[in-house]
Amino acid sequence: MCGIAGYVARQGDGQAELVRSMCDEIRHRGPDDEGYYVAGPCAIGMRRLSIIDLSTGHQPISNEDGSIWVVFNGEIYNYQELRRDLISRGHKFRTNSDTETLIHLYEEEGVAGISKLRGMFAYAIWDGRDRSLLLVRDRFGKKPLYYANTPAGFYFGSELKCLRAAGVPLEPDDEALKLYFQFTYIPEPWSAFRAIRKVPPGSWMRVDQTGSITQGAYWKLPTPTEHAPEGISEDQMAVKVRDAFDEAVRIRMIADVPLGAFLSGGVDSSSVVASMALQSSEPVKTFSIGFEENKFNELPYARMIAEKYKTDHHEIVVRPDAIDLVSKLIHHFDEPFGDSSAIPTYIVSQFAAKEVKVVLTGDGGDELFAGYDTFFQADRLRNYDRVPGVAKKFLGAIAGALPYSAYGKNYLRMISRPTSLERYFEGTYSPYFLRQQLLRPEWMLPTDEAHLRSTFTHCLAEEGRDILTQALVFEATSKLTGDMLVKVDRMSMANSLEVRCPLLDYVLADLAATIPTAWNMKNGAGKQMFVKAMGERLPSALVNRPKQGFGVPLAAWFRGPLRSFVRDHLIGGRCCQRGIVSPEFLTHLLDEHDSGRRDNHHWMWTLLMLELWFREWESTSPTRMPAAGTACLQ
Repeated sequence: MCGIAGYVARQGDGQAELVRSMCDEIRHRGPDDEGYYVAGPCAIGMRRLSIIDLSTGHQPISNEDGSIWVVFNGEIYNYQELRRDLISRGHKFRTNSDTETLIHLYEEEGVAGISKLRGMFAYAIWDGRDRSLLLVRDRFGKKPLYYANTPAGFYFGSELKCLRAAGVPLEPDDEALKLYFQFTYIPEPWSAFRAIRKVPPGSWMRVDQTGSITQGAYWKLPTPTEHAPEGISEDQMAVKVRDAFDEAVRIRMIADVPLGAFLSGGVDSSSVVASMALQSSEPVKTFSIGFEENKFNELPYARMIAEKYKTDHHEIVVRPDAIDLVSKLIHHFDEPFGDSSAIPTYIVSQFAAKEVKVVLTGDGGDELFAGYDTFFQADRLRNYDRVPGVAKKFLGAIAGALPYSAYGKNYLRMISRPTSLERYFEGTYSPYFLRQQLLRPEWMLPTDEAHLRSTFTHCLAEEGRDILTQALVFEATSKLTGDMLVKVDRMSMANSLEVRCPLLDYVLADLAATIPTAWNMKNGAGKQMFVKAMGERLPSALVNRPKQGFGVPLAAWFRGPLRSFVRDHLIGGRCCQRGIVSPEFLTHLLDEHDSGRRDNHHWMWTLLMLELWFREWESTSPTRMPAAGTACLQ
């Protein structure tokens, strides 16, 4: 596990000092080692967190004749199998690391070999033979990879701050910030800055010294099926899922350093711990987080699993003073990021890093096995397809005429939308009328289906598929990649901790796509096929309890100990002077929350993160005037 960075200069030679400064920005991602390679216009580097092959895994690594070099962030779980095959083809290895496998696989098969990799990864290969740079990102986008194609050169890095250190102009991208208001994260491929983009998950990108880019995709999440597979019963499918899951856990337990697991008390993380315990001769180290507020505290359920599997269990409780972490959150995300569960994720990562260097988590189960309540809501949206168009227009007119404070206003607006896709976005993400009141008109995004499809073509199922399928694909390709995995990666790597996600094994994902949604969503509960697969491994009290998200009691904190903190930043600072939000409505939003009439903590946190991000950006870039070379060439 590492952080990587580098560039290809448009003119002249690469400079070791510059690539070193880029990598210094991500020392937290790899405190154990560093390495650099500079040749002609290319300069690449890495910071290493040593997990496998501690003694000889130093990077960058080259092929036999030194014509091709790689820097790598991640883990390849099937590297030993690939290594044996490559040796049989005549390749000579100097190390036992998974990194070296990448260089010889590229020599042998080029970009076609990427599809053979099983793991999480972001890597860069400099091919000195044709002076080209290849960037590759894993299937789900677990490992980040940013790039900027500017007149001065092509730059890349594991985090945005690498590109800032290289001097890439950081002019905010207003269009990306509009997406933040709609989703509270900035989805792929956008970033908060106009010149910087993200390499899409499941894809590769090649650039030459002129800045010419070619791209390709080697994997796409299979669209979930609507029909039962022929010749396979639910019981047989459960066995297949359990076997695939156990294998995914097993290969992620390979490490030359101490290893543990996050244990939330939910079905997914509990299943991971159960599988680890059944495949390990030593007690599994587990780490759980709780809150003083009972509504948010899952520690009793985590203890059930810890006791059942006799884990080496560790717990920590989060209190309101955790808000002191906010400056660290902003620094590590580099972009506005509105998921408040980043707070406990950072704390539990910091807590676990005192004992282990690697943890397994349950991320991905809800997306692959239809576990979110929003999927049931999406399914119900199909009922409104039968409402006549005239009636929808009438309901929309009523919604628009009602005062903002009227309950049901957003619901009527949602029903009035002409298509299921529009209703899904209206009902699942930021309420239209709230954004309309809060934001200046120029900061509102269109909500029609044509706009949604043109913007999110890469993370929606093909037209003609039902809204439930659309929701399943969107959550697994946009929300998962842009929110959940970003949160886990940045908060864990901020503490030099590697996180592995067995449920996001692509073999398991391919299998999950063959399970009809009717098998997963039964009796008002999702993820039923995965629960069936776990059988007797989990206590019934845990399996049958209502689903509980990884939430933070911000609503109470914002009415109590953190009230002044929020008001000072949102009303007492520059937030209302930026020309983005309505000062009057923002004040109303805070007053409404204080009174208890509505719970507005989600939007308060979203705005707080945006304001603090602006302040951090302004501390290094005091003007918003475009700088020379800002525009991205692609």
